[in-house]
Amino acid sequence: MNRLLVLETIIQMQSFTKAAKVLGYTQSSVSQMVAGLEKEFGIQILKRSRNGVSLTAEGAEIYPLIIQTLRQYQALQERAAALTGLKTGTVRIGAITSVSCYWLPELFKSFKEMYPNIEFVLQQGDYGMILTWLKNGEIDFGLMTANYGEGFNKVILHTTEMKAFLPSGHPLTKLDQIPLRKLTSDPFILVEGGGYAEPIEAFQKSGLLPNVRYRIQDDYTIMSMVEAGLGISILSELVASRTNFDVQVRSVEPKIERPVAIIYRDKATLPIASQHFIDFLIQHKKELL
Repeated sequence: MNRLLVLETIIQMQSFTKAAKVLGYTQSSVSQMVAGLEKEFGIQILKRSRNGVSLTAEGAEIYPLIIQTLRQYQALQERAAALTGLKTGTVRIGAITSVSCYWLPELFKSFKEMYPNIEFVLQQGDYGMILTWLKNGEIDFGLMTANYGEGFNKVILHTTEMKAFLPSGHPLTKLDQIPLRKLTSDPFILVEGGGYAEPIEAFQKSGLLPNVRYRIQDDYTIMSMVEAGLGISILSELVASRTNFDVQVRSVEPKIERPVAIIYRDKATLPIASQHFIDFLIQHKKELL
Protein backbone atom coordinates (compact mmCIF):
# COMPACT_ATOMS: atom_id res chain seq x y z
CA MET A 1 0.00 0.00 0.00
CA ASN A 2 2.94 2.34 0.59
CA ARG A 3 3.69 2.36 -3.12
CA LEU A 4 0.12 3.40 -3.92
CA LEU A 5 0.28 6.16 -1.30
CA VAL A 6 3.56 7.37 -2.80
CA LEU A 7 1.97 7.47 -6.25
CA GLU A 8 -1.03 9.45 -4.98
CA THR A 9 1.26 11.97 -3.24
CA ILE A 10 3.39 12.42 -6.36
CA ILE A 11 0.28 13.22 -8.38
CA GLN A 12 -0.97 15.65 -5.75
CA MET A 13 2.41 17.42 -5.45
CA GLN A 14 3.31 16.99 -9.16
CA SER A 15 6.84 16.27 -8.00
CA PHE A 16 8.93 13.28 -6.88
CA THR A 17 11.06 15.57 -4.69
CA LYS A 18 8.13 17.20 -2.89
CA ALA A 19 6.38 13.85 -2.42
CA ALA A 20 9.53 12.37 -0.89
CA LYS A 21 9.81 15.30 1.52
CA VAL A 22 6.16 15.10 2.59
CA LEU A 23 6.30 11.34 3.16
CA GLY A 24 9.74 11.28 4.76
CA TYR A 25 11.39 9.14 2.08
CA THR A 26 14.48 9.75 -0.01
CA GLN A 27 13.83 10.71 -3.60
CA SER A 28 15.63 7.55 -4.66
CA SER A 29 13.22 5.42 -2.60
CA VAL A 30 10.22 7.16 -4.12
CA SER A 31 11.55 6.59 -7.65
CA GLN A 32 12.20 2.92 -6.88
CA MET A 33 8.67 2.40 -5.54
CA VAL A 34 7.12 3.92 -8.66
CA ALA A 35 9.42 1.86 -10.86
CA GLY A 36 8.32 -1.24 -8.95
CA LEU A 37 4.66 -0.43 -9.54
CA GLU A 38 5.25 0.16 -13.23
CA LYS A 39 7.12 -3.13 -13.51
CA GLU A 40 4.34 -4.97 -11.66
CA PHE A 41 1.60 -3.52 -13.87
CA GLY A 42 3.65 -3.67 -17.04
CA ILE A 43 2.90 -0.07 -18.04
CA GLN A 44 4.40 3.38 -17.62
CA ILE A 45 2.26 5.21 -15.09
CA LEU A 46 4.00 8.59 -14.83
CA LYS A 47 5.71 10.96 -17.19
CA ARG A 48 7.93 13.94 -16.39
CA SER A 49 7.95 17.26 -18.21
CA ARG A 50 8.89 20.90 -17.62
CA ASN A 51 5.51 21.38 -15.95
CA GLY A 52 6.14 18.58 -13.44
CA VAL A 53 4.88 15.03 -13.15
CA SER A 54 1.62 13.77 -14.64
CA LEU A 55 -0.13 10.53 -15.51
CA THR A 56 0.36 8.84 -18.82
CA ALA A 57 -2.74 7.81 -20.76
CA GLU A 58 -2.40 4.29 -19.35
CA GLY A 59 -1.76 5.67 -15.87
CA ALA A 60 -4.90 7.79 -16.05
CA GLU A 61 -6.90 4.66 -16.87
CA ILE A 62 -5.84 2.80 -13.72
CA TYR A 63 -5.45 5.75 -11.33
CA PRO A 64 -9.12 5.78 -10.20
CA LEU A 65 -8.78 2.09 -9.29
CA ILE A 66 -5.58 2.81 -7.38
CA ILE A 67 -7.33 5.55 -5.40
CA GLN A 68 -10.27 3.25 -4.75
CA THR A 69 -7.92 0.56 -3.45
CA LEU A 70 -6.17 3.05 -1.17
CA ARG A 71 -9.43 4.35 0.27
CA GLN A 72 -10.72 0.82 0.91
CA TYR A 73 -7.52 -0.07 2.76
CA GLN A 74 -7.67 3.14 4.78
CA ALA A 75 -11.32 2.41 5.58
CA LEU A 76 -10.28 -1.04 6.78
CA GLN A 77 -7.63 0.47 9.05
CA GLU A 78 -10.09 2.96 10.47
CA ARG A 79 -12.79 0.32 10.92
CA ALA A 80 -10.35 -1.68 13.01
CA ALA A 81 -9.46 1.42 15.01
CA ALA A 82 -13.16 2.14 15.53
CA LEU A 83 -13.52 -1.05 17.51
CA THR A 84 -11.70 0.73 20.33
CA GLY A 85 -13.07 4.19 19.59
CA LEU A 86 -12.40 6.86 16.96
CA LYS A 87 -8.73 7.54 17.60
CA THR A 88 -7.21 8.13 14.17
CA GLY A 89 -8.32 8.66 10.62
CA THR A 90 -8.40 11.06 7.69
CA VAL A 91 -11.42 12.95 6.37
CA ARG A 92 -11.10 13.94 2.70
CA ILE A 93 -13.46 16.69 1.63
CA GLY A 94 -14.06 18.66 -1.55
CA ALA A 95 -15.80 21.99 -0.99
CA ILE A 96 -16.77 25.16 -2.80
CA THR A 97 -15.02 28.39 -1.76
CA SER A 98 -17.78 29.90 0.37
CA VAL A 99 -18.19 26.72 2.42
CA SER A 100 -14.47 26.05 2.84
CA CYS A 101 -13.87 29.63 3.96
CA TYR A 102 -16.87 30.44 6.13
CA TRP A 103 -18.05 27.13 7.59
CA LEU A 104 -15.29 24.56 7.72
CA PRO A 105 -12.56 26.21 9.85
CA GLU A 106 -14.74 26.37 12.97
CA LEU A 107 -16.26 22.95 12.29
CA PHE A 108 -12.79 21.42 11.92
CA LYS A 109 -11.73 23.05 15.17
CA SER A 110 -14.75 21.77 17.11
CA PHE A 111 -14.41 18.24 15.72
CA LYS A 112 -10.69 18.06 16.51
CA GLU A 113 -11.41 19.08 20.10
CA MET A 114 -13.31 15.81 20.41
CA TYR A 115 -11.01 13.75 18.16
CA PRO A 116 -7.59 15.43 18.18
CA ASN A 117 -5.87 12.79 16.04
CA ILE A 118 -8.27 13.04 13.13
CA GLU A 119 -6.74 14.73 10.09
CA PHE A 120 -8.54 16.71 7.40
CA VAL A 121 -7.58 16.90 3.74
CA LEU A 122 -9.53 19.73 2.09
CA GLN A 123 -9.62 20.27 -1.66
CA GLN A 124 -11.29 23.48 -2.77
CA GLY A 125 -12.88 23.47 -6.20
CA ASP A 126 -15.88 24.23 -8.34
CA TYR A 127 -18.92 21.99 -8.82
CA GLY A 128 -17.46 20.12 -11.76
CA MET A 129 -14.16 19.44 -9.99
CA ILE A 130 -15.89 18.17 -6.84
CA LEU A 131 -18.11 15.80 -8.80
CA THR A 132 -15.07 14.47 -10.66
CA TRP A 133 -13.20 13.91 -7.38
CA LEU A 134 -16.21 12.01 -6.03
CA LYS A 135 -16.43 9.81 -9.11
CA ASN A 136 -12.71 9.05 -8.95
CA GLY A 137 -12.71 8.39 -5.19
CA GLU A 138 -10.23 11.20 -4.50
CA ILE A 139 -12.50 12.61 -1.77
CA ASP A 140 -14.91 10.94 0.65
CA PHE A 141 -17.67 13.51 0.17
CA GLY A 142 -18.33 16.95 -1.22
CA LEU A 143 -19.90 20.11 0.17
CA MET A 144 -21.61 22.01 -2.63
CA THR A 145 -25.02 22.84 -4.02
CA ALA A 146 -27.57 20.04 -4.08
CA ASN A 147 -28.79 21.24 -7.48
CA TYR A 148 -26.15 19.18 -9.26
CA GLY A 149 -24.68 15.70 -8.89
CA GLU A 150 -27.35 13.39 -10.22
CA GLY A 151 -26.94 9.87 -8.85
CA PHE A 152 -25.20 10.82 -5.60
CA ASN A 153 -26.72 10.76 -2.12
CA LYS A 154 -27.38 14.21 -0.69
CA VAL A 155 -28.12 15.67 2.73
CA ILE A 156 -29.02 19.36 2.68
CA LEU A 157 -27.31 21.31 5.46
CA HIS A 158 -28.48 24.84 4.81
CA THR A 159 -30.17 26.85 2.08
CA THR A 160 -28.31 30.06 1.34
CA GLU A 161 -29.50 32.97 -0.76
CA MET A 162 -27.60 34.24 -3.78
CA LYS A 163 -27.60 38.02 -3.95
CA ALA A 164 -26.62 40.83 -6.29
CA PHE A 165 -23.19 42.39 -5.66
CA LEU A 166 -22.89 45.97 -6.93
CA PRO A 167 -20.24 48.71 -6.84
CA SER A 168 -20.89 51.38 -4.23
CA GLY A 169 -22.81 54.25 -5.76
CA HIS A 170 -24.47 52.08 -8.40
CA PRO A 171 -28.01 53.39 -9.13
CA LEU A 172 -29.56 50.01 -8.25
CA THR A 173 -28.27 50.23 -4.67
CA LYS A 174 -31.21 52.55 -4.00
CA LEU A 175 -33.43 49.46 -4.17
CA ASP A 176 -33.78 47.01 -1.28
CA GLN A 177 -34.68 44.24 -3.70
CA ILE A 178 -33.57 44.25 -7.32
CA PRO A 179 -35.68 42.71 -10.10
CA LEU A 180 -33.55 40.27 -12.08
CA ARG A 181 -34.42 42.04 -15.34
CA LYS A 182 -32.61 45.17 -14.10
CA LEU A 183 -29.35 43.19 -13.92
CA THR A 184 -29.19 42.45 -17.63
CA SER A 185 -27.74 45.75 -18.91
CA ASP A 186 -24.55 46.09 -16.87
CA PRO A 187 -21.45 44.00 -17.61
CA PHE A 188 -22.04 40.78 -15.68
CA ILE A 189 -19.27 38.85 -13.91
CA LEU A 190 -20.38 35.24 -13.84
CA VAL A 191 -19.33 32.86 -11.09
CA GLU A 192 -19.01 29.58 -12.92
CA GLY A 193 -18.37 26.18 -11.39
CA GLY A 194 -17.09 23.69 -13.91
CA GLY A 195 -19.82 24.36 -16.43
CA TYR A 196 -22.52 24.88 -13.79
CA ALA A 197 -23.87 28.39 -13.17
CA GLU A 198 -26.90 29.03 -10.95
CA PRO A 199 -27.23 32.74 -11.89
CA ILE A 200 -27.44 31.83 -15.58
CA GLU A 201 -30.16 29.30 -14.83
CA ALA A 202 -32.09 31.93 -12.88
CA PHE A 203 -31.91 34.38 -15.80
CA GLN A 204 -32.97 31.68 -18.25
CA LYS A 205 -35.98 30.69 -16.13
CA SER A 206 -37.12 34.32 -16.27
CA GLY A 207 -36.55 34.50 -20.02
CA LEU A 208 -33.63 36.90 -19.60
CA LEU A 209 -30.09 37.08 -20.97
CA PRO A 210 -27.37 38.77 -18.89
CA ASN A 211 -24.50 40.70 -20.48
CA VAL A 212 -21.76 38.27 -19.43
CA ARG A 213 -18.33 39.86 -19.88
CA TYR A 214 -16.27 37.73 -17.49
CA ARG A 215 -16.40 34.13 -16.27
CA ILE A 216 -14.57 33.71 -12.94
CA GLN A 217 -14.42 30.84 -10.43
CA ASP A 218 -13.03 32.75 -7.45
CA ASP A 219 -15.46 34.79 -5.32
CA TYR A 220 -12.76 37.18 -4.08
CA THR A 221 -11.60 38.02 -7.59
CA ILE A 222 -15.20 38.77 -8.53
CA MET A 223 -15.71 41.07 -5.52
CA SER A 224 -12.49 42.90 -6.37
CA MET A 225 -13.71 43.42 -9.92
CA VAL A 226 -17.12 44.60 -8.72
CA GLU A 227 -15.42 47.02 -6.32
CA ALA A 228 -13.39 48.38 -9.25
CA GLY A 229 -16.60 49.04 -11.15
CA LEU A 230 -15.94 46.47 -13.87
CA GLY A 231 -19.37 44.91 -13.55
CA ILE A 232 -21.97 43.37 -11.27
CA SER A 233 -22.44 39.79 -10.10
CA ILE A 234 -24.62 37.34 -8.20
CA LEU A 235 -22.88 35.43 -5.40
CA SER A 236 -23.73 33.49 -2.26
CA GLU A 237 -24.72 35.58 0.74
CA LEU A 238 -21.96 33.75 2.66
CA VAL A 239 -19.40 35.71 0.69
CA ALA A 240 -20.81 38.97 2.02
CA SER A 241 -20.64 37.89 5.66
CA ARG A 242 -16.89 38.45 6.00
CA THR A 243 -15.60 40.92 3.49
CA ASN A 244 -13.77 44.25 3.50
CA PHE A 245 -14.56 44.93 -0.14
CA ASP A 246 -16.40 48.17 -0.83
CA VAL A 247 -19.41 46.58 -2.50
CA GLN A 248 -23.16 46.70 -1.95
CA VAL A 249 -25.27 43.55 -1.58
CA ARG A 250 -28.97 43.30 -2.37
CA SER A 251 -31.55 40.52 -2.69
CA VAL A 252 -32.89 39.83 -6.16
CA GLU A 253 -36.41 39.11 -7.35
CA PRO A 254 -37.23 36.33 -7.96
CA LYS A 255 -35.11 35.03 -5.12
CA ILE A 256 -32.23 32.71 -6.01
CA GLU A 257 -31.57 30.04 -3.41
CA ARG A 258 -28.73 27.55 -3.21
CA PRO A 259 -29.22 24.42 -1.06
CA VAL A 260 -25.77 23.47 0.25
CA ALA A 261 -25.50 19.73 0.79
CA ILE A 262 -23.22 16.88 1.76
CA ILE A 263 -22.82 14.78 -1.39
CA TYR A 264 -21.45 11.26 -1.30
CA ARG A 265 -21.79 7.80 -2.83
CA ASP A 266 -22.43 5.24 -0.11
CA LYS A 267 -21.97 6.39 3.47
CA ALA A 268 -21.51 2.83 4.76
CA THR A 269 -18.39 2.37 2.64
CA LEU A 270 -16.75 5.64 3.73
CA PRO A 271 -13.90 5.70 6.25
CA ILE A 272 -15.16 5.76 9.84
CA ALA A 273 -13.72 9.23 10.43
CA SER A 274 -15.68 10.63 7.48
CA GLN A 275 -18.88 8.94 8.65
CA HIS A 276 -18.45 10.57 12.06
CA PHE A 277 -17.77 13.98 10.55
CA ILE A 278 -20.84 13.74 8.30
CA ASP A 279 -22.93 12.97 11.39
CA PHE A 280 -21.26 15.90 13.15
CA LEU A 281 -22.15 18.25 10.27
CA ILE A 282 -25.77 17.13 10.34
CA GLN A 283 -25.96 17.58 14.12
CA HIS A 284 -24.60 21.14 13.84
CA LYS A 285 -26.40 22.28 10.71
CA LYS A 286 -28.68 24.59 12.69
CA GLU A 287 -25.64 26.59 13.73
CA LEU A 288 -24.67 27.37 10.12
CA LEU A 289 -25.42 30.92 9.06
